[in-house]
Amino acid sequence: MLKPNSVLRNEAYAALQGNWLMSAVVYLIVMAVACVLSAIPLVGWLLCIAVGLPLGWGAYMVFYDLFRERKLSIETLFNGFHDYNRITLTMLLVQVYTFLWTLLLIVPGIIKGCSYAMTPFILREHPELSYNAAIEKSMAMMEGNKMKFFLLCLSFIGWAILCVFTLGIGYLFLYPYIYTSFVAFYEDLKAQQEVVVEEVVVETV
Repeated sequence: MLKPNSVLRNEAYAALQGNWLMSAVVYLIVMAVACVLSAIPLVGWLLCIAVGLPLGWGAYMVFYDLFRERKLSIETLFNGFHDYNRITLTMLLVQVYTFLWTLLLIVPGIIKGCSYAMTPFILREHPELSYNAAIEKSMAMMEGNKMKFFLLCLSFIGWAILCVFTLGIGYLFLYPYIYTSFVAFYEDLKAQQEVVVEEVVVETV
């Protein structure tokens, strides 16, 4: 059985202890780069794709390492550029697919967004997977778990509203909390599915 979302948030909070300031710096770098690139006339959107997507993936990896190893390194933020084509094009596909589904209706877009949510971590753990293969693995993992992930996302709305009253500064701390909670969700989901596979193998034998 998967852990309650409250437990996952607590695990993420514990991982962030002693690392809140550096976590905020990581997210500040991501947002600063995004703002600068988007402000460039004509080619800003293209630069956001070319630079923003691998950088955004790197942010996930910062908190992936923090949760798993209790280690935070700003250098990890730039790891997406080491495997540039695979990371950038896969994350671009995620964005395109989510956008196309959202064009139909908001709800299908949200559902598909939840289905694709594990793709960044799959790219990290399965270097042999890319593009649709990584996305499809995320969809398979999230089968029957999309609502739980959606509720995890919703649980941060109260904090997001409070951050408005901090002139946005609070988001520098909230987003690391959210990202780390997503890692906790992925790790729990992966562990539970591995148990199921092992049980099936034992029954087969």
